[in-house]
Amino acid sequence: MDGWESRRRRTPGHDWCLIELGLPGVIQGVDIDTNHFLGNHPPHASLDACRLPEGASVEGAAWTEILPKSPLEPGSQNLFAIDHEGGWTHVRLHIYPDGGVARLKVYGAVTPDWSRHAPGALIDLAAVEHGGLSLACSDLFFSHMMNLIMPGPPENMGDGWETKRRRGPGYDWVIVRLGTSGRVRRIEVDTTHFKGNYPDQCSVDGGFFSEVDLDFLEGSEAAWMELLPKTKLQAHHRHIFEEQLRDGGPVTHVRLNIFPDGGVARLRVFGVREIDDGSVS
Repeated sequence: MDGWESRRRRTPGHDWCLIELGLPGVIQGVDIDTNHFLGNHPPHASLDACRLPEGASVEGAAWTEILPKSPLEPGSQNLFAIDHEGGWTHVRLHIYPDGGVARLKVYGAVTPDWSRHAPGALIDLAAVEHGGLSLACSDLFFSHMMNLIMPGPPENMGDGWETKRRRGPGYDWVIVRLGTSGRVRRIEVDTTHFKGNYPDQCSVDGGFFSEVDLDFLEGSEAAWMELLPKTKLQAHHRHIFEEQLRDGGPVTHVRLNIFPDGGVARLRVFGVREIDDGSVS
């Protein structure tokens, strides 16, 4: 079985497992997936969460129940909305009394610890581990836009963002909300693994927006500033832009434009974080 299955419990009690989240964050929903577990799924499950400092032991942790004991269906995705504040680092899944769970997926928003970064440090403001989020794009036919801001180098073409071949006028684009507002100092556009299908050119825009919806960001009213003018790209290459950048002030969002189409493995937006009083940190 491609999941976690405990043996048949013949005594009182129930089974559980501990999971350290990849990133600390606010949990907004969970999927307790019992696919393939039909005559052996747990009838019920619950979920606890806690926040621990990096490297701390879970022994003696203060757990908070974020999902009360709830019924599960066999061979199904069991989806639950979570309404609990807090930036959690660990979860504890309880299954009652025993059985099999194929996948536990925990959805939410990353809450980075900015105190880990020295004042004035260059930070990848777009990185998912710093709260970045790919919001919208013109096309994601071959692979997902979230791959652009994932940690580490790309493993293959599927581990990037690739659009279908454009047969008419126009160009493709993706909008990324930064984890925090900041002044951009370096941009990396990585076309690693994209050889015959990399974009011919790219440009990057930035904007400072408060609470806005996607219709606004995608429309003509959004005041985007050009950070990187239209620039030639190479195949299978990590492009680093510093001197070419224009200082547009602090930004909260960036838009990568690719001409006319193609694949990009990673987008890195290094900048200095801006704090509430307008200074940088």
